[in-house]
Amino acid sequence: MLKSVLYFASALALALVAGPSLAPAAESAPLEILAAGTLAVPFRELNTIFEQRYPDVVVHAQFGGSVKMARQITELHQPADIIAVADYSVIPKYLFAQNSQPGYATWYAGFARNAISFVYTEQSKFANEINSENWYQILSRPGVEIGRSNPDTDPSGYQTLQMLSLAEKYYKVSGIADKIIANAPATNMRDTETSLISALQLGQIDYLAIYRSDALQHQLKLLDLPAQINLSDPNFASFYAEGIAHTKTGDLTGKPIVYAISIVNGTKNAETAQNYLTLLLGPQGQEVMKRNGFGSFTPAYAVNAGDMPASLKAMVTPWPGERP
Repeated sequence: MLKSVLYFASALALALVAGPSLAPAAESAPLEILAAGTLAVPFRELNTIFEQRYPDVVVHAQFGGSVKMARQITELHQPADIIAVADYSVIPKYLFAQNSQPGYATWYAGFARNAISFVYTEQSKFANEINSENWYQILSRPGVEIGRSNPDTDPSGYQTLQMLSLAEKYYKVSGIADKIIANAPATNMRDTETSLISALQLGQIDYLAIYRSDALQHQLKLLDLPAQINLSDPNFASFYAEGIAHTKTGDLTGKPIVYAISIVNGTKNAETAQNYLTLLLGPQGQEVMKRNGFGSFTPAYAVNAGDMPASLKAMVTPWPGERP
């Protein structure tokens, strides 16, 4: 009996010292982001900032070709809270409601600009000769190995074709596109061009069609092509439309490179997703984008801004040409 009393007293004392038992705190669901491969560097920086600001949130980000990312939502039904693409037209084409099918998004905001060009290293063939005036002649030479992304799955792939189509008109030289693409066979093509950067650095290819931002991030030599063909300047939008890319999903006309973002319909992380976009579209997010080689919009341009969460509406302005 005495042993039982002593045991009970000891247990009570330990309980009083330890305090009440607490159930583990519920963890927030991860924020799932699907984004263009060229956004990997700035978004990883933003993810770190966001997780420091919201310690209970973990950001899961997957990067790849924009069209591929969109199809992972619409065809594979991969859970996602946010989608960010390298060509704004990907969102309405793949995610908006069509043909009585429910949509996965109803609005988007253009938040960054870029330019398409070619990068190379000191070891690339003819690196000591090539410049922004003779580039198309150099890239047409036999034996030059050029990498590019898949035009059927990635914007930079079809934007490269549009740029080469525009080059023929700008320089008034026919055959530029065919000659350069002949040096960029399917064996030199990937779903996203960023996966070929190591091949360029190792000398497995000589040149890589890629965005200006990637050249700056990876300290690669960049061909500074004229704004009339590099798809960087909205002022040349009417001329860009003359650049055509033939893809498995149809012919695509050129347009200024504008990255766009949206929150996926039905997400259970709506508030967290809104907070992420507030960071991205705000001064700190835009500074991260600028530091990583992207052009910015202040404020961001939005299509169907009326459908955006109230917290984001004040951060955007209607897309040029769209009624408020």
